[in-house]
Amino acid sequence: MKFIQQAYKGDNAWTAYLVTLMLLFFGWQIVGIIPISVVAFISAGDMETFMLSAGKNFSDLGINANLYLLLVIATFLFGLLSLFLGIKFIHKRKIVTLITSREKVDWGRVFYAFIVWGIVGLFMVAIGYFMAPEDYVWNFKPIPFFTLLLISFLFLPIQTSMEELLFRGYLMQGFGTWFKNSFVALMLTSAIFGLLHGLNPEVEKLGWFIMVYYIGTGLVLGIFTLMDEGTELALGFHAANNVVAAVLVTTNWTVFQTDALLVDISKPSIDYEMFVPVFILYPLILLLFSKKYGWTNWKEKLFGHVFKPIAFKEEEFIAPYPPKGEL
Repeated sequence: MKFIQQAYKGDNAWTAYLVTLMLLFFGWQIVGIIPISVVAFISAGDMETFMLSAGKNFSDLGINANLYLLLVIATFLFGLLSLFLGIKFIHKRKIVTLITSREKVDWGRVFYAFIVWGIVGLFMVAIGYFMAPEDYVWNFKPIPFFTLLLISFLFLPIQTSMEELLFRGYLMQGFGTWFKNSFVALMLTSAIFGLLHGLNPEVEKLGWFIMVYYIGTGLVLGIFTLMDEGTELALGFHAANNVVAAVLVTTNWTVFQTDALLVDISKPSIDYEMFVPVFILYPLILLLFSKKYGWTNWKEKLFGHVFKPIAFKEEEFIAPYPPKGEL
């Protein structure tokens, strides 16, 4: 419970959450879209074309794919910075408390999760290619590809980190302290994470059944966070997932349309790739992480009562258990 309890180290009033979420929305969806809107307007050439594209996708204006990806990432950067400002100046607590219950971020965990899931992603793409090579077109263009590679490894984690720190960090802590239960926080953040991804073009092509994948992914990332008492594993996992998606395979109907190595030209359909991760790979990854990091007390961490500690002493809780009468 220590990770959720980090919220008690600052102002945990509902008004602080409301103002911070408003600040985040302003930074992410208003300030953040200014650069991409300016580039889109220049590319459109006139207001009518710009407005028509604004209702669909600015990438339809012929903006360079790598530039467009960088501009999209910039919106998440403004959102992340806004969230950090809210934590520091509205909630009045250290930013590290949003990320982990440890004294400092464990980058070893971040890189371990990134490498593990990155390798799995490579194998999944390779298997898909060798099972149906006719569904793919080789798309290697040296300069665009290596530019994409640089953007993906250096900047794409900004996008995934903003999502993780919002859902598995900020909202997990908020819901956990409001409802006094870690399982409620886990389910709410997973459901909201999945439903917000319903705005992705994949849902239009594949239908709402793809929510099994999105919500399932949110659920496993939430379990990582609760069991490991921090978001480090979720940060690394999510970053690897999106880097692999951006660099290796693209289509003309998914959220990532990049200068990837392969173009998937198959007809959009629900297939094994939607279910294997959720029902086979995610449980195996959970098992691997649990063995490596010695996770115990699953019932308490996933279903336990969230209590407000009596006091803090040198950044640690004085009371390691709920005060009498709170169970």
